[in-house]
Amino acid sequence: MASPTLSRVSRPRGERTKEPGGRPRRVRRHLPFSPWLFAAPGLLITGAFILYPFVSTLVNAFTDRRTLIPGRFVGLANFRELLHDEMFWIGLRNSALYVVGVVPALVLLPLLLALLVQKNIPGITFFRSAFYTPVVASIVVVGLIWVWLLDERGLVNSLLEAVGVGKVGFLSDQWLLLLSAMAVTVWKGLGYYMIIYLAALANVPRELHEAAAVDGAGAVRRFLTVTVPAVRSTMVLVGALSSVAAFKVFSEVYLMAGPDGGPAGEDTTLVMLVQRTGTGLTGRVGYASAISVVVFVVTVALMLLVLRADRKEDA
Repeated sequence: MASPTLSRVSRPRGERTKEPGGRPRRVRRHLPFSPWLFAAPGLLITGAFILYPFVSTLVNAFTDRRTLIPGRFVGLANFRELLHDEMFWIGLRNSALYVVGVVPALVLLPLLLALLVQKNIPGITFFRSAFYTPVVASIVVVGLIWVWLLDERGLVNSLLEAVGVGKVGFLSDQWLLLLSAMAVTVWKGLGYYMIIYLAALANVPRELHEAAAVDGAGAVRRFLTVTVPAVRSTMVLVGALSSVAAFKVFSEVYLMAGPDGGPAGEDTTLVMLVQRTGTGLTGRVGYASAISVVVFVVTVALMLLVLRADRKEDA
């Protein structure tokens, strides 16, 4: 008598078998490409909206393509032109300053905020929701609100004038405008990174804090010797994410400085330069693509530097 296993193996394709109740049942066979059918929608979306634009940008960076003109291959001409473009260096300077001004604040302040709202006390849910509200708010709405607040006739200047300080050109001075945009970025990102830190702090053993307290360590010392080492990997993650986001900043500066990039375009960032150069009926798509390639290379370099610094500390 053949075993059930052998009988199943030798059963012809499409043969009907009987279920315990006596009803016939057809043996189902899965096609070898069935998994690809499930993955196809995601692959198509990724290819259409991520892979194709990325490859297209790389190709266009070596051409003189314009909005309505296909263009021709020009080699490294666009990149050589970048070296002599004053606006490119202004954009690179502002984007780099944005990273320097925003990243340290977004690494440290959300951690302190997470420590404040970590404890389960009555009413703490309200504060957690309040701190997270700017994250879900539209960046356009946030930008317009801050423009109204910092305008010459806005609430902040009205209060300063009422106390005798006088009006401050938050949106007319080159450096104050850039600092104001940084403040908006930090304010909007606090809640997002606070949630990341809350998840990391939940995994810090309470016994470590209790042991440090028994040894006489105060709150500051426990923060430096217990909390920071425990969440260091999370701080590296936050630093990498905020660095990339800060270098590619667009909305905050665009809304507060306008499409021209503030006074004489001195607050233009690299992404704003890409938008200004590559759009419109006469947009220089090839030149804007070359700037985009530079932005991509710098952001990858920033992430690699952060990861390399983290590995050195681990060693």
